[in-house]
Amino acid sequence: MSHRQVLQALTGLLAGLFTAILSSTIVANALPTIMSELNGSQTDFAWVITAALLANAATTPIWGKFADLFDKKLLVQISIVIFVAGSVLAGFAENIPLLLTARVIQGAAMGGLTALAQAIIGTIIAPRERGRYAGYMGGVMAVATAGGPLLGGFIVDSPLGWRWTFFVCVPFAIIALVLLQITLKLPDTRRRARIDWLGSILLTAGVSLLLIWVSFAGKEGYYAWLSGESALMVGGSVVLLALLLVVEARVPEPIIPLKIVSQRTTALAIIASVAVGIAMFASSSYIGQYYQVARGATPTEAGLLTLPMIAGNLIGSIGAGQLVTRYGKWKRYLIAGSVFLIVGLGLAGTIDHLTDLWLVGTYTFVFGLGLGLMLQNLVLAVQNTVAVRDIGSASASVAFFRSLGGAAGVAVLGAILATQVSNRTADGLAAAGVPAGPGGAAGGSLDLVDLPAPVAEIVRSAYGDSTATIFIITAGIAVIALVCVLFIKETPLRRTVDIVQPAPASPASSIASTAPGAMPSTDGSTARAGRTPAGDPAGQHEGEADVVAVRPSHGRRSAGPLTITRDDVERVKSELAELDASSADHAQAQAPRQ
Repeated sequence: MSHRQVLQALTGLLAGLFTAILSSTIVANALPTIMSELNGSQTDFAWVITAALLANAATTPIWGKFADLFDKKLLVQISIVIFVAGSVLAGFAENIPLLLTARVIQGAAMGGLTALAQAIIGTIIAPRERGRYAGYMGGVMAVATAGGPLLGGFIVDSPLGWRWTFFVCVPFAIIALVLLQITLKLPDTRRRARIDWLGSILLTAGVSLLLIWVSFAGKEGYYAWLSGESALMVGGSVVLLALLLVVEARVPEPIIPLKIVSQRTTALAIIASVAVGIAMFASSSYIGQYYQVARGATPTEAGLLTLPMIAGNLIGSIGAGQLVTRYGKWKRYLIAGSVFLIVGLGLAGTIDHLTDLWLVGTYTFVFGLGLGLMLQNLVLAVQNTVAVRDIGSASASVAFFRSLGGAAGVAVLGAILATQVSNRTADGLAAAGVPAGPGGAAGGSLDLVDLPAPVAEIVRSAYGDSTATIFIITAGIAVIALVCVLFIKETPLRRTVDIVQPAPASPASSIASTAPGAMPSTDGSTARAGRTPAGDPAGQHEGEADVVAVRPSHGRRSAGPLTITRDDVERVKSELAELDASSADHAQAQAPRQ
């Protein structure tokens, strides 16, 4: 497909992805207001985020497997319809349980859009060119992430109210549906459906039980980390996930293909994705709360203050995408992204409720740049190692573990933040001579409007000082991502959409199929001038033939250097000699007629 055809095909897909990302970010700055009106606590705040991430994580592998079995275009449209239903329900929510239900529906739809977008890009674009389009997708995600808080803050501050942060996504979704129907034309890659329903149930139950335990353990009114309830929930989750491994090893079409996730590149990318997911979701979830609760910013102001982080994400995503397409190297950007992520989060771990806002913005820009360099390139590294028939499952596996890490990270770090805030609030009230009620007075509440000004100031400072702990812990987790990407083996990006296994060919057939200006390769395939032979993407022959020359790459359109071996030279000499002999015989046959 030409560049124009690819962009046309991706128009509707990117519109759908934009809608999904917008729906998740538009409520970020509205959540403190929502919690205040619905009488929610810090635990409820974390669960509004966690519920969507949990549903996203649990359903992503299922959507990915469906992408390998059914019509991807239809699946995208179904996920958008489900998303619209969840958005409308969330807009009409009158209490926290109904809002959480709606967020679960939205999360399931977002899991589909995330997995299917990656799978569709992998189906129509070769890995070497995919970096450019992955950069476009990252740019769309960055714009939606940046525009969401701004639009959400404007809506919350307007007479429309917070409910319209959910309703406003409906027209965007309808536009995406229409564009998808018109522009997205995909090759038919469906095969006979053999759905692993048992694996789907075990996966959803095991992951959900584990995340529910993480979300409520240690909280007042629930159960301790070391308790009978914790033992039952953790034990039950371990049993379910162990059964999942047994099932996935035996079924013909597993939800999580073990043969793929156990490969070195995929396994390391998955572990790194967990760390990146924790950093991405936790930092983005609580930075908006820091600006509003600790610094007293309005929702609109909080949206503007998050722009440095989004700008870093946008620059990293698009810049890395263009460079990967041009030079074919991707590991260096993963390493750089990990370093930026660790440094940025470490610096953000020094903030408190009095830190200059320009400093906070600088720190968030640095770790936003790191996220942009890593997110799409981790998926690209995995997609480059699998065939098209498995690209949906492979892409979904990375997205699944990233969302799983994000859901667990938001829940655990939310619990840590709530404990820190409660303790600091109690200490602040005690120092001011104010008796603290259960849970540190207002330590677990986000409704500061009705609090006396001195008490509200104590709570704000507690939130501001405690947020630094979130970033310090996240920086430590990001080190794991750096270690993983250091050990990932960089394989050259192929220029074909699917993995090609070249068939051996005779010298005659090789020379006959060679286009003018091209050279025959040692494996029977045709290597154009300035390009490596098909089947030898690294540009290096691994046989015993000696290399006699390496023709360097020329220009940005070149696929890389052309290696010429002694076998190439001898074979071309032999074939030229045969052609000379054939020409001489032909001349002799024509001589009597002249």
